[in-house]
Amino acid sequence: MGYGGYVFYSKLFLVKKNLKIIIPILFLGIFGYFGYQIYTQMQHKKEVAKNIKIIPKFEYQNIKGGFFSNANLKKNLPTLFVYFNSECEFCNEEAQMIQTHIAQLSAFQLVFISFEKPSLIKAFAAKHQLNSYDNVTFLSDSKVSFAAIFDIKSLPCLVLYDRNQKLIEKIKGQTKVEILIKKLAS
Repeated sequence: MGYGGYVFYSKLFLVKKNLKIIIPILFLGIFGYFGYQIYTQMQHKKEVAKNIKIIPKFEYQNIKGGFFSNANLKKNLPTLFVYFNSECEFCNEEAQMIQTHIAQLSAFQLVFISFEKPSLIKAFAAKHQLNSYDNVTFLSDSKVSFAAIFDIKSLPCLVLYDRNQKLIEKIKGQTKVEILIKKLAS
């Protein structure tokens, strides 16, 4: 073997040696990064859960042009917040199911919230014939703060509170009205 072969094998040896060091370090770095991401996500979820145990303070524009806040919630009534989008198929189905069972929901406050413009929300309320009930309110969250406070990542999202404004449950996705009534009445 000549000098060229020796140089080739010595470089190959160094590469293999360096790979034995680099690969475990790279693996540990990736593992550490994902571990940190999981940890911060868990901490965020704990913080959200803590912040929504009782209805957090809020103020949003209603579809009549005024504002609606915690002070406007009726005392001693369970509250159902429905975060929706007028173009969402599941949100429309949820609203239609609620409209169909509106008489059974008369003992509860229903607060529909969307990040859309009030005109779109008003059209949604009219489409589902929910704009004439005293226990139903439609709000516009132009700053998308409701989604941030409640860590909402899917639509519709339903947040149920008991008569003492304590969290019962946060439900992601469409849910049968019978289940909502059972949870709100307990």
